Amino acid sequence: MRAVAVGVGVLLAIVLVFAAIRVVTDWPHILAGTQTDNDFAVRYVENPWTAYLHIGLGVVYLLGAPLQLSRRFRTRHYTLHRRLGRVLVACGVASGVFAVVFGLLHPWGGGLEAAAALIFGTWFVVCLLLAFRAIRAGRVAQHRRWMIRAFAVGVGIGTIRIWVGLFIGLRVATGGGTDDMAPGHTGFGLAFWLALTMHVALGEWWLRRTPDLEG
Repeated sequence: MRAVAVGVGVLLAIVLVFAAIRVVTDWPHILAGTQTDNDFAVRYVENPWTAYLHIGLGVVYLLGAPLQLSRRFRTRHYTLHRRLGRVLVACGVASGVFAVVFGLLHPWGGGLEAAAALIFGTWFVVCLLLAFRAIRAGRVAQHRRWMIRAFAVGVGIGTIRIWVGLFIGLRVATGGGTDDMAPGHTGFGLAFWLALTMHVALGEWWLRRTPDLEG
C-alpha cells in the first residue's frame, strides 16, 4: 500500500510540474496575443479555452481523488466526502470531455494520440458517470470500483510523460536530437497508448487483488 501511495504521489508531482511548464510556456503568448515558435506549444496557445479547461479541471480532480479514495477520510468526514465527490466528478467529467475534444481536433501525436484520447478519455468519463450512478443507487462497492478505474486512467497522464522522457532519451542516445525536447509525433502518440493501457490493466489488477475493496 505504501508503494502504491508513493507511486501515485510521484505521478501527481509529474502532472503538476508539466502543468506548470505549460502555463509558463503558453500564457505569456496567450495574454499578449502573440504566436509561439514552439511547434508543440502552438496548439495550446491557439486553443487556450479547450486546453486549459481540460488541464485545470483535470488537476483539481487528480488532487482531490486520492483523498476521496482514502478510507480514513471517508470514515471521519463522510459529509465532506459526499460533497467533495460531487465537485470532483463534475470536474473529472468536464476535463475528460475537453480532453477528447482537444485530442481529436489538435493531436500533436497524430492518429495514435487522437485514437487514444477518444478511447481512454471516453472510458474515463464513462467510469465517473457509472460511479455516480452507482452511489445514487446506494451501491457503494460498485461506486468505489468505478472510481478506482477512473483514477487509474486519470493519473496515467503522469506515466505518459515518463514514456515521453524515455523516447527523448532514446532519440538522444541514437543521435536523433531532441527537437525542442519532443519525442517525435509517432513517439508521443505511442506514449499515450503504452501509459494508459498500462494503467487500465493496473486498475483491473488492483481490483482483482482487493475484491473486498479494503485495500
